[in-house]
Amino acid sequence: MNFHWRDGNRLQLLENGEEFFPAVFEAIAAAEKEVLLETFIFFKDKVGQELQQTLIAAAERGVSVDVTVDGYGSADLDGDFAAAMARAGVRVHVFDPGKRVLGKRLNVFRRMHRKIVVVDGDLAFIGGINFSADHLGDFGPAAKQDYALRVEGPVVHDIHRFSLANITATSTHRRWWHRRQRTQSNGFVGVSRGEARALFVTRDNNDHSNDIEQHYLQAIRDARSRLLIANAYFFPGYRVLREIRNAARRGVRVRLILQGEPDMPIAKFGARMLYNYLMRDGVEIHEYCRRPLHGKVALADYEWSTVGSSNLDPLSLSLNLEANLIIRDHTFNRQLHENLDRLLQQDCRRIPLERIIRGYWWRAPLAFIIFHFLRHFPQWVGLLPAHKPRLQLLDPAPLEPSPAPLQREQQ
Repeated sequence: MNFHWRDGNRLQLLENGEEFFPAVFEAIAAAEKEVLLETFIFFKDKVGQELQQTLIAAAERGVSVDVTVDGYGSADLDGDFAAAMARAGVRVHVFDPGKRVLGKRLNVFRRMHRKIVVVDGDLAFIGGINFSADHLGDFGPAAKQDYALRVEGPVVHDIHRFSLANITATSTHRRWWHRRQRTQSNGFVGVSRGEARALFVTRDNNDHSNDIEQHYLQAIRDARSRLLIANAYFFPGYRVLREIRNAARRGVRVRLILQGEPDMPIAKFGARMLYNYLMRDGVEIHEYCRRPLHGKVALADYEWSTVGSSNLDPLSLSLNLEANLIIRDHTFNRQLHENLDRLLQQDCRRIPLERIIRGYWWRAPLAFIIFHFLRHFPQWVGLLPAHKPRLQLLDPAPLEPSPAPLQREQQ
């Protein structure tokens, strides 16, 4: 499925769960026809319970509701909790549910990592925020810093079409003409809601395996003044690293906001293996230290920006199913820059080059090994026995109780 640049969109940057959750719940509560929701994580906590009740209420008043969760990221959803939605008419789809072996999930790669909500075909949300309480400040020191977008305008048609296509195959109980009617219900297309130009971009393991990476590469190559990337899991391939370094060499002010208080220490360790390579050519690296960084946003110069679910690491760039919105708009670029610059000034520490050079002699061989391991990691994973990712429609009957929760990467 190919998408095109759409003019006339209205975008609102949403920071953390405090802004994201109320906006999504309000939109679902006002839905008249349809709700499509995809998320990597749907936890049975206070956020998940409010979402559950909001979805059930929508379904009970006749709204068509489809929820897709990842079988790994949301593996521990309680059976009765999910079945309550199914009994109310919410169609709950589980991406690649798989089977446990000795209580462990084995198909941990190629996850459905997108975070998308579409309401009535004319309002969408996209970004990196999961439906879990750890995206709220009152969660404590482990609360995540993250971003999402509220989107209105023609680009929502592309997001809607994509999300609908992903669940149509499992909705066998619907008559084909009902599905066709929903797919073609696009009367809003062409209606301008704002001034922003936007492009919906996805990554899959078929025809769009590197689309998001290509947009990053082009933006970095085109940058002439400033480049600011805030990314939670930063370990891109050599091409991205080289273009970031080259941008700094030609005079672009390049600033990276990376994890200083990570939810996964290995993410910080891996990123630091790259610091010397980047900083010796002028790249500024700042570590966000207030709480774990979970954002996946970037901007280049004064027009280009992106917000989405894709990290800059081997999982997101080569294995997971991801979705980003690419934006060309001066106003939004300025808003995102002001937000990230505030983070830099208030909650980040800049890493000095002298600190990285000191002791680099012993880190260099390790950095070389780690870099090349992760560089080839996706290809090696591809050699494992293949399975065909699928969606499974949840039966309304309660499921068997789940085993003890697994420790998972919360991306």
